Amino acid sequence: MSSGARVPVREDESTARELRGTLALLGTATAVGSMGLAAGGTAGPLLAVQMTGTNAAAGVPVALNLAGSAVGALLISRLAALGRRGQGLALGFATGALGAAVVVVAAAAWSFGLVLAGSMLLGCANAAVFLSRYAAVVAVPPHRRGRALGRVLFATSVGAVISPMLLGPGGSLAAGIGLAQPTGAYLVAVAGFGCAAVVFWALAGRLAAGRTEPGAGRGLALAIRDPKTLPAIITLAVTNFAMVGVMTVAPVQLGAHGNGLEMVGLVVALHVVCMFGPSLVTGYLADRFHPIVVIVAGGVLLLAGGAVGMFAGEHGAVVMTVHLLLIGLGWNGGMVGGSALLSATAPVRLRTHLEGIGEAAMNVAAVAAAPLAGAVSVLTGYAGLSICFGVSAAAGLTLSCRRARVRGS
Repeated sequence: MSSGARVPVREDESTARELRGTLALLGTATAVGSMGLAAGGTAGPLLAVQMTGTNAAAGVPVALNLAGSAVGALLISRLAALGRRGQGLALGFATGALGAAVVVVAAAAWSFGLVLAGSMLLGCANAAVFLSRYAAVVAVPPHRRGRALGRVLFATSVGAVISPMLLGPGGSLAAGIGLAQPTGAYLVAVAGFGCAAVVFWALAGRLAAGRTEPGAGRGLALAIRDPKTLPAIITLAVTNFAMVGVMTVAPVQLGAHGNGLEMVGLVVALHVVCMFGPSLVTGYLADRFHPIVVIVAGGVLLLAGGAVGMFAGEHGAVVMTVHLLLIGLGWNGGMVGGSALLSATAPVRLRTHLEGIGEAAMNVAAVAAAPLAGAVSVLTGYAGLSICFGVSAAAGLTLSCRRARVRGS
């Protein structure tokens, strides 16, 4: 009898080891892929300004990058619903690598239109980077969802932090072969996204998700409007709206004050550390207390970051750094809290669809934020831009949390 009792223990231990191995590979692949994130978010505005000669163009490639990310999120989540999550993520990374290569060719030909086309393809890899967090959620018990999300987002920080720090070396490499300096980030993206695509394709068997039952799509519109699900989607959208709006113009603002690519890359890297680094802690807090607690903290930090940003132009890089650190921490709170809330409230049979819709909502909001940020910065300066997006974030997250509390989610 005692010997028979050991078999399930060994099976449990084997399952746990396999799960840890899968999560480790998932985190590694996501970290490698996230090394390409600086191409669309940081190098894109710099390349646009250099090619067009106006700050108003800074948000255009970012907007198309985010539009591509929104479309990519829906396609990847559709494949996940068909039981092909790993293949969908691999396809997203591969499409992003192709987009980065298109931008490199466009920079060589000095074709801004082709840069925009490549930027849209590049967005598919961005969607794959962020949707990979949900691949971990489905493999853990409900009470550990926040920590699973946090693990993958923390792994993302490794590549995402390295990415902007490669702006300087990558720019030197690009200049050495006759390309505009910001193009170096796209060379990094080709390699990072390409490697991630290979790893996720190899992991496809381990990341398979159950097929969505027939007819589930017919209830999708109702699920989106569900009072328990909608606050999570609003949270994700508002959080990304605020962060992208600020970060569309922040690299240009840093450069305008005499900071080279190395300094810009360092400050952005610190911002990215705050975006992803606290995820282990915020994921635990979402499990231990409630995702709304984490969302509220994110809203407060985004508002504080907006207020500090009002003085960035007067006091230079130090205040600018503090401003972007607060924005990064606020984004982390909204992202982890919103993702945990969505995982907890989404109907199981619609979860993969809603993951994609949540991601698409983030990117649609950011598509609006990016060109708006360029225009607002021209009209009001960086101070007006900063406080505008900070107040918008605080108001939007407050509304989201009130809806969630009223409905008892």
